[in-house]
Amino acid sequence: MLSNSKGQPSLARTVKSQATILGGTVASFWALEIFDQFLPRSLSLDNWGIHPRDVHDLLNIFFAPFLHVGFAHLIANTVPFVVLGWLIMVRSVRDFFLVSLIGIIVSGLGVWLFGDPNSVTVGASGVIFSYLGFLLLRGYFDRSWQSIAIALVVGFFFGGALWGMLPVQTGITMISWQAHLFGFIGGVLAAWLLTSRRRTAY
Repeated sequence: MLSNSKGQPSLARTVKSQATILGGTVASFWALEIFDQFLPRSLSLDNWGIHPRDVHDLLNIFFAPFLHVGFAHLIANTVPFVVLGWLIMVRSVRDFFLVSLIGIIVSGLGVWLFGDPNSVTVGASGVIFSYLGFLLLRGYFDRSWQSIAIALVVGFFFGGALWGMLPVQTGITMISWQAHLFGFIGGVLAAWLLTSRRRTAY
């Protein structure tokens, strides 16, 4: 049986779907990084990162989150991406996709507008910070005890990452504090928009 008597998906099917989405996304991160290791530097996939204020590369905001500068960078992003992404999925898989999209756009535009003109920004950190902002502020907007409990847990384990929004990070082809800050703002925006949408629906 894959569904209950009311036609709702079973727990096993839901978990399998969540694992497939998260696992597939992370697998794409790793596959791209492994492939990139075999490319000459002039053809590196990191060139598809965000080039601030370069109109020709504006659409790279949608590619940059899938690219990383080496395996250390990738490993550092994999665990929080999976944990925070799954905490969003627990409530709604649709929320995961919407928060991810809003986070990609807001963090990417923030980097494109305010990043160092000599930098190339890549990595999933902007999206991760959007998950962080969404989970921390969702309880404030919808006032549900489940969301508040998740916010407390997330704040306890990941609250220290908020320091990453301060303008203390530099470097070429490295994820920037602008991505962190605007990713977090995107997550807060998503929490407000999705909560407002639910209230309107009811």
